[in-house]
Order: sequence, then structure tokens, then C-alpha cells
Amino acid sequence: MSSSSHLIIKNGTVITSSHQKKTDILIVDDKIAKIGNFTSDDDDAGIIDASGLLIFPGGVDAHTHMELPVMGIHSSDTFATGTKAALYGGTTTIIDFANQSRMESLNQTLDKWFLKAEGHVYTDYALHLSVTVVNHQTIAELEGIIKHRGVSSFKTFMAYKTMMITDDEIATLMRETSKYGGLVTVHAEDGELIESIIENNISQKNIAPQFHPINRPIVAESNAISRLVNISERENLPIYVVHLSSAEGLNCALNKSNAKIILETCPQYLLLDDSKYLHTDPLEVNKFVMSPPIRPLQNHQHLWKGIADGHIKVVATDHCPFTLEQKKLGLNDFTKVPNGIPGVEHRLEILFSEGYLKGQITLNQLVQVWSTNPARIFGLHPRKGDIVVGADADLVLFDPNIKHTISSKTHHMNVDYSAYEGLDVVGKCQGVMLRGKVAIDCDGVLKINEGYGHYIHRGACVV
Repeated sequence: MSSSSHLIIKNGTVITSSHQKKTDILIVDDKIAKIGNFTSDDDDAGIIDASGLLIFPGGVDAHTHMELPVMGIHSSDTFATGTKAALYGGTTTIIDFANQSRMESLNQTLDKWFLKAEGHVYTDYALHLSVTVVNHQTIAELEGIIKHRGVSSFKTFMAYKTMMITDDEIATLMRETSKYGGLVTVHAEDGELIESIIENNISQKNIAPQFHPINRPIVAESNAISRLVNISERENLPIYVVHLSSAEGLNCALNKSNAKIILETCPQYLLLDDSKYLHTDPLEVNKFVMSPPIRPLQNHQHLWKGIADGHIKVVATDHCPFTLEQKKLGLNDFTKVPNGIPGVEHRLEILFSEGYLKGQITLNQLVQVWSTNPARIFGLHPRKGDIVVGADADLVLFDPNIKHTISSKTHHMNVDYSAYEGLDVVGKCQGVMLRGKVAIDCDGVLKINEGYGHYIHRGACVV
């Protein structure tokens, strides 16, 4: 029988969602075994000196799109390249979206996504299921998918012709999934309003990429969230809104105390603004075509405050990269631009440098939206998202003083531009551990092989 492996991380400052303390961490095999100041009497124990470093729980990115099929192409990060980049940014678990086509069952959809991911991921991973058909077969599959396949969250769309479902179907899915501990998440944009605006612009030949944000105004988001508030209140059930982009949307979600609306935003909505759409070069505009679009600058302060006040529970990336060559598909027509930007590698740096160092959020709030809240909401906690005895030893050793510049020349994502090109940030990962193993060392060297990541069978969602 093989003996257990012991590793001690000494002298670091441990940051969790509720406290921070300079202490040591003992890791036995893949778990956190002890937290406290102690000296090992085990001569075989490895030692990592984390003096001067912050120790965060490994990040949980609850919103990624690896190898996503869009308009005959795929997002440029595979599960291998995307999860490798995630690791370099301190994210140790992703939750990706398995998107149902209208011609297949939910189980068939899951099978397709497992084939893409298994044996290729560097991080641990879980899956959401995007539901585009709500019928008897859909309802019949839910219990088995939640209980036996470990998928307890289901995405729905209020926009996009090929994917959107009705408010009544969203309510039905909420009721049925809640029986087994499931949670419904929603892309909240008013699809009918958007389609009307798009048709009008096309008729006037207003199809340049600069029209993208005009076609998806803030009112489309606030309208949709208002409808979700009514659904949540009527059904007395929670619902999760992905990629919140605006102050108006935030205010709508908080409008009625009886509704349970869980909010997620993304770094792009905290940092980028709609001046990106004013560029005269359509390819420069296309880099930032995503849905919802990035909004006017004044929205940033409201979203940061929403995090600080505890109203926004999660910051995920909605990582969905396309190369410049792929973005050229819509060079002269906004309807043909693949929507999405890269971001899975930079979430922690942005939250630390732009959030904590600029006084927008505390370190504990950073950990909440970066790791602990998504882990709790989506049935991964306490195995993931925390630094507690018994948890997986997923840890980020973070130097709070290193200054560097974000650039496509140095990032690890499989895409030839950065949404944050030239942004100077302070703070950088100096080591990442996944289940007790050094995944990236202090020199930035990848130490694990493709396929080291595991699928995580999730429990009930907790809201």
C-alpha cells in the first residue's frame, strides 16, 4: 500500500470569504488536512514557503464556453487550451455549458460535451445544461440528469430565435428542477424587442458592426429581468441571471423583496465601456461584440457597488473567444459576428487590481464572488471554493505586489487578441495547486498533463 503524500504551505496569508489570517496549511494527498501554525515532524513532507503571498481558494468560473459551436465554427479555445489558460489565472474549476439543439435530448447533449472534455481538461470541471426544448421528454430526463449525472443547473434563453423559450416554459422548468435540487439560470434579454430592432436596422441597411449595441439596448435587459422577477415571485422559487451588464438591470432585480434573483456579472461589464464600439475599424469593433454588449461607463460603479453590497453574488467570465480571422466573418454585417470575448485567464487579476486595490471591494468579497459563492450556489461546496479542512487542496499562491501588463503576447488563451490589451495590473499568480498537486509552479511552469482534471458530480444547488 502506498503511503500518503504530505505537503506544507508555510507563512502565507490565507484569504477566505469571511476571514484572513497568516497561517500554515497541511495537505495530505489531495485534501486540506490541517490549518494552523505548526511544525511538521514528518521528514518526508514537502515545504512551500509562501512568505509575502496571499493564499486564495482555487477559482470557480461558473460561466465558460469551450469549443462552443456558433454559426458553423467553434470558439477558439478547446477544453484543453481553455482550462490550461484558466489555471494560469488561478481558476481550478470551470462550469461549462452543454447547449441542447432542438433535435436532441438532454442526455444526448451531455454525451456530446463529455466527449469534448474528458481526457483533455487541466482544471476540474462541471457542466450546466442549456435547455432549448421544454416538453414531456425534457421533464422526464431531469431527475436522472440531476441525481445520476451530477448536473443540477439548467440555462434558458429569453433571446435568440433558435434557443429562446417562453416565460411559461421557464416557470415549468423552475418547478420541475426544484423538485430535485436544481436551479434555472437565464440569459435575460427581451428577444422580441431585440428582433424588432434588428429587423428595422436591416431594412435601413444599418448593418455595420457599430450597430450591435444599438440592437441590444439596456431596456432589453431590464425588461427581461422584470419578467423574471414576476416569475420568481409567482412561483416562489429562485432564478439565476447570467452576465448582468447594467445598473438598470440590477435595480430591476432588486425591485421586489419577495423575488429571489441571484445575479452574476463579468469583468467586461466592470471594466470595459461602449466607447469600444465607436472605432472606425470594424474589426476593432468586432473584438468587443458580445451579448449583452458592454455598456456606458457609468454602469461600472453601480455593478461594483452591487458586489460590495452583496447583491451580485458571482463574477464569472462568459469566456467565449474567437480569433480575429473568425471575427472577420462579420466585418460588414453585425448579424454574422460570432459573439464573445476571451477572459478566463484574467478574472482574479482584474478583481484584485481593479476591485480590491481601488477600494471597490474587500479581499473577502473578492473571494466570495471569485470562488465561494459559485461553489455554494452550484453544489460544489465545501469540496470546492473554500480553504477548510476536508476540502480539495485547490489553492492559489498570489503575489499582491507584482506589476505586469495584460497582453495577447503573453496570455495562454488560444486567441490572438486580448479584450484587456495594455491594461496595467498589480498582482499575479505565483503558484496554483489542484487537488494537492502543484499544477503551475512559482516559475510559471505547467506541472500537470492534459486530462489531469476531473469531472465533478454536483449536488443540489444552494440559494
